[in-house]
This record gives sequence, structure tokens and C-alpha cells, in this order.
Amino acid sequence: MFEFKRDIGIHITPGPVGIKINNPHERTTKFEMNIRKALNGDLLVFDHADIDVVLMVEKKKIVAFPKDLMSEVVYGAESRLMEWMRQNGIIEYDSIQGGNVYGSLEGKIHESKERDSIKSTIYQLSEWIQSEAPSSKMKKGHDDMVQDAQLKPDEENHTELGEVPHAEEKGSIVQHSMFAPYLYGRYTY
Repeated sequence: MFEFKRDIGIHITPGPVGIKINNPHERTTKFEMNIRKALNGDLLVFDHADIDVVLMVEKKKIVAFPKDLMSEVVYGAESRLMEWMRQNGIIEYDSIQGGNVYGSLEGKIHESKERDSIKSTIYQLSEWIQSEAPSSKMKKGHDDMVQDAQLKPDEENHTELGEVPHAEEKGSIVQHSMFAPYLYGRYTY
């Protein structure tokens, strides 16, 4: 900022200096994820079809939990997640272990002086979820196809009886009579 004074001439007063550094190597990445924040600050990710992922910010851990039931499909997804994180340098190699909750798998996040480790973990998690998306869509499509084949069979796979109405008793074996065949012969071999 310049001020002109009559008797002294030009007087320079120091002002704020703004510097904007343009880094051509810096890039901005945008992605969407279904993340919620827990009361303690942990980040909960629900985007995967088989597992839920928790980023424990204070403890610097990533934990994968089964969404519904524990199975080899769920364990496979958890194992692929931990392997992805290990290969991309997010979690420590020897920290992958079973968690204290049945069916969970956890790993310790590396400390970093150059980058924010939680933001890097979130980015790699989004990349892993995107890599899993095609197989999730394929599984859902297969399940829908099987369900349609069972509920709405085509001409080749349907019965000639058509719609069978509901009845209290069907067939020749009477269930609710005084001499029902299954009442007296039970457990006699």
C-alpha cells in the first residue's frame, strides 16, 4: 500500500502479502461414499454389499465387520480389503489379525509425516469399493435371475397344473385326525 505525503515524499507501509502457489502435480479427486461419523469420531463406511468398515481415528485402525452373516464370502471380502490396504501401504504388514468381534478383521494404519493417514485410508477404501463394484453387481444380477426363475418360470420350466389353490389339507395323508399316521408311529423304528 502506498501513501503520499507532501513533505516527505513516498511512504511505504507494509501490508499483507498474498502468495498463491500453483502446483501442477497436485490433483483433486472427487468420490462419493456412504460414510457416517460415530459419537467417538470413528468413521463408519457402509458401501460394500457384504461388509461394513470402521475407521478408528483415535486408535489408527481399520476394522471390517460382516454385514449380515459370517461366511466364506464375507471373509473373502475382508481379506481382499486388508490385502488391498497392505499392498497400497496403508496398513502395517504384520498387523492384520482377527478382531475381538466374531468374524471381524482389523489392521493398524501407518503413521505418516507427509500425508494425512486417515484421508489416504478413505481414498484407498473408495478405490477398493469401486474395484469390488462389478462383482457385487454380477452377484446381485445372478440372485435376481435365480429368484425370477423360481417365482416366474418360463414355459419350459413350469408345471401343467397352473396355479394350485391353498387348502387346509392336501394329499392322502390326514394330519389333524384322531388316527393321524404320524402320531402313533413316532420314534418307533
